[in-house]
Amino acid sequence: MKILAFYLPQFHEIPENNEWWGEHHTEWENLKTAKPSYKGQYQPRVPLNQNYYNLTDVKTLEWQAEIAKKYGVYGFVYYHYWFEEGMLLEKPAEIMLANKSVDMPFCFSWANHTWKREWASKSDKILREQTYGGREEWLKHFNYLLPFFKDERYIKMNGKPLFIIYNPRDFKEFPQMLKLWDEEARKNGLLGIEFIHQDSTYNHKKEELGEPYSYGIEFQMSKAVKKYVSESTKFKIERVLNRVADVLPFLRCKATTMQYTYDDIWNIILKTEPIDDTWFPGAFVDWDNTPRRKNRGQVCTNVTPEKFKKYLSMQIKRARDVYHKDYLFMFAWNEWGESGYLEPDEKYGYKMLEAVHDALQENGELPEV
Repeated sequence: MKILAFYLPQFHEIPENNEWWGEHHTEWENLKTAKPSYKGQYQPRVPLNQNYYNLTDVKTLEWQAEIAKKYGVYGFVYYHYWFEEGMLLEKPAEIMLANKSVDMPFCFSWANHTWKREWASKSDKILREQTYGGREEWLKHFNYLLPFFKDERYIKMNGKPLFIIYNPRDFKEFPQMLKLWDEEARKNGLLGIEFIHQDSTYNHKKEELGEPYSYGIEFQMSKAVKKYVSESTKFKIERVLNRVADVLPFLRCKATTMQYTYDDIWNIILKTEPIDDTWFPGAFVDWDNTPRRKNRGQVCTNVTPEKFKKYLSMQIKRARDVYHKDYLFMFAWNEWGESGYLEPDEKYGYKMLEAVHDALQENGELPEV
């Protein structure tokens, strides 16, 4: 079983973030300023030994690859931020490409959404709009990606580089663009490109724009949470109280925090049946996005490494026996601002990574290092 963990490249300074959020801003700033909304909420999260790393340091990339492989994580899915106006957060992947010492399989997920202030404030001001341009821009983007596709570490599926689109609905001309990319890949000695999308609600076999996609990813915990929120009266009440507390901050407490239990969400995931044989299953470590969204965030409660190991072991078995797939997509390697991380922290040390190792081993799926 190949566990692919989503990887956030937000842990280094870029001029745009400094302009939008203030000098020296990285995702770590959200972590350091996080506060618990109620007694018992695990905030702020602190990396083990206060390792607030910089992803432009190749030693950090080497360390991440080393510990990921040691505990059974097969590869990283780097979030890729290409905009017609200009790329963002590209340096970690470029440094990795230039340094074979970062010995880790990888691929890209194009996080093709517009950047707004809304996740950190009530403003919907656009910071960087996602636009796609025409043929010239599409070729420029492909040519940037080509050296990555040709790298021996790049993950191949059916012999083709695996490329994920976060939002397949965002651009009506995706079929034409991706067809062009596939043709260009073949011209450059590849077998084509295997396109996958990351939208659990998008049926690529029936949707008008579904033609380019061979597979979809059940992006968990997102899919399970949508189901829980739609059915939970408790959550609906918490959402109303949360809005009141947003206006009257002195009312903030556990009752005004939007939350769900780890067990509830995992039980939904473990009952999910694939639509057909073109879907890959997902898994998640944890969730609490209050470091980013403050009072308007949502919290997954009662999370422990022991529960993570139990549920992950069950999902690995289902990936193999129900989905008949050898890839499992994990949220996430280092989404610290949303508490979805496998990396070691001050509370649990390496226990989340140990849980991955033990769950794989329990199923006879631990990869050879």
